[in-house]
Amino acid sequence: MQIECYAQRLLNPFRGAAHTIRYRSAEALTTDGVEWDIYVANDALLDGLGRAGKRAQISDIRYGHWSAETGLKRGPLFPSDDFRRLEDMGAVVYENLLTMHRAVPFAFLDQFELWLLDRRDRPLALLHSVRNDSETDTRPPLDWRAGFAAQEHFRSAAISGLTETPAAYLTRHVNSLASGVAQWFRRSDDGVGLGLHTLKGGEGLRGRMLDADAFPPLFIATGDMDAAHTRLVHDYLAWQAPWMLLLPHLDAATRARLEVCACRQAELLEKHYRLYPTVIDRPALQAARVEAALLRSQPRARQLDDATPIEFIELGVGGGT
Repeated sequence: MQIECYAQRLLNPFRGAAHTIRYRSAEALTTDGVEWDIYVANDALLDGLGRAGKRAQISDIRYGHWSAETGLKRGPLFPSDDFRRLEDMGAVVYENLLTMHRAVPFAFLDQFELWLLDRRDRPLALLHSVRNDSETDTRPPLDWRAGFAAQEHFRSAAISGLTETPAAYLTRHVNSLASGVAQWFRRSDDGVGLGLHTLKGGEGLRGRMLDADAFPPLFIATGDMDAAHTRLVHDYLAWQAPWMLLLPHLDAATRARLEVCACRQAELLEKHYRLYPTVIDRPALQAARVEAALLRSQPRARQLDDATPIEFIELGVGGGT
């Protein structure tokens, strides 16, 4: 019996990570280490399709929802032979979940990365990532996006006189630096990237090797930006800090700066804290978690993520993938 445990980034924009326990075509997923959703898929539908390596989509069926506090809440049951086979796979995942949930965070295995390239064919912004080469035939959007949450909640004074939100402006600016070409890379453990196929041109780039420092570790390159736009990106990364701390490759200095930023968004920090691979200032993060608990106990009009603007903090970045 082969049980897989792995993490994968949620991208464009980066908004966290899904941690998965998988057996055949059944899987349990969490984005916070507490609440788990279990799904099964009828992989027998793929038999005999003869797709020659192409992927086919099959619908997931909800097996149930589980947390250590509330236990298992089952999904709908269907009286059929096929469903009984799916039930068996779901039961295996559930049984392993009862012990393996304590082992999070899992290792990130999404080493195939799709990067939007700048006009000099360098990685500009990360668009997507997958675990297997066979999954790189997907066709995600080829423009970078700051995201819906950023449209509503991200604030920055880096660029004066804006007539649109900072998120909308940042989205336009990043894409204005792009060539329009995107390329898949396979990243090795040391961060080196092997260039695979490209989308929308750039066929001659296949097979190239890029050093780890060619890939911005926080997923947006600022090398061709002036000081104001670099500050805008750093403000955005500071706003993303509760998610960025999920990444295992951050150097200590970058992680420490992100922790300072994340503590200003106590509820988001609390949501993701259990999946942080390491912590620099544990007392500060624990204080933020206590603040989050107090906030949850008080009635208020503002919703989660509705944070006050985050003061700019220079984010030095380093490390590999």
